Amino acid sequence: MRLFFAIIIALNSAFILTDDAEFYFKDKSHRFADTKEGVLLEHDFVFTNKGTDPLVISGYDVSCSCTKIDFPKEPILPEEEGVIHMSFDTNGKYGFQSRKIQILSNAKKKTILTFKVVVINE
Repeated sequence: MRLFFAIIIALNSAFILTDDAEFYFKDKSHRFADTKEGVLLEHDFVFTNKGTDPLVISGYDVSCSCTKIDFPKEPILPEEEGVIHMSFDTNGKYGFQSRKIQILSNAKKKTILTFKVVVINE
């Protein structure tokens, strides 16, 4: 009887619905040209949902408030494209800057975008 319940629980666990959404980016990183301090840099990361379920972006995580992200608020259906627009305020930044942006979503794998720039103090 215990074996029967163990099998039922194992089978039930195997059929729990999981999201099958998957980001595909041609490029997950971007290198800006050397830039003067005070310039607002912007870049679009274009992606496709290569999964079989709608891709839902719930937010993002960055280490500095100088980096902002605008992302689709509606689910991205399988095989559809979306754009994650990032901006980086170089005001008060000098020298080599390297940033990571973690995208929070229902994708199977963790998604991290990066960008680099050298900010010149003139």
